[in-house]
Amino acid sequence: MRRALLIALCGALAASPALAGSVSLKADVADADGKVTLGDLFDGAGGASGVLIASRTGPSVVLDAQAVQGLARRAGLDWSNPQGLRRIVVRGGASATTAAPQRGNVEVLTWARGLNAGDVIQPQDMTWAKVAGAPADAPHDADAVIGMTARRPLREGSVVALRDVVAQQVIKAGDTVQVTWSDGGISLTLQAKALANAAVGQSFNAQNPASKKVIEAVATAPGQAVTGPDAQRLKAAGSPLYAAR
Repeated sequence: MRRALLIALCGALAASPALAGSVSLKADVADADGKVTLGDLFDGAGGASGVLIASRTGPSVVLDAQAVQGLARRAGLDWSNPQGLRRIVVRGGASATTAAPQRGNVEVLTWARGLNAGDVIQPQDMTWAKVAGAPADAPHDADAVIGMTARRPLREGSVVALRDVVAQQVIKAGDTVQVTWSDGGISLTLQAKALANAAVGQSFNAQNPASKKVIEAVATAPGQAVTGPDAQRLKAAGSPLYAAR
């Protein structure tokens, strides 16, 4: 029986349909009327879009990501928070799809020192400063970029922009990875060789060293990945904040 399940795992590609109710966090979270709803936070909220979860009395409100996850679940939505966000900043105004660069004397995050491509962003690498204008993808919270990696050399004093960073890779090609397949209360894990680099929430191919079969998996932590239904759920809920640009 176990051998049959292992064979099923080895041959499983992440091709199962996403779980019903899976949603992804919007790239730039905003509300227009001071009432923050699930529809303001998530793409694909459907019938739960009008569920009120917070009120905003100032320019922005900071929500606890874990509490949001629980409220979404009670409304029938599945947000896995694949990037491990601790806080969600909701600002007033239009969403990212219509956002234009900020103009005027605005306070934004800037780089406190020059960074090289591949450097991991630390809290001390950023500082708040007032500038004449800022790009639409300037983060409103340092937590949005802490722990991520610089995509290119970054100049001291320049404005922090999400297009300049990417999620830190937790798996490198050639690593031995624990790949877990779960479905219907059954969970199996095998060791596989990663064939590509991957950040948390990203897909990559891995090879079973015994059968030489290649499977698709999604990275979840250093040396850890999932395949099958769990992989589809993570991909469906992946936040566009950290997509490659």
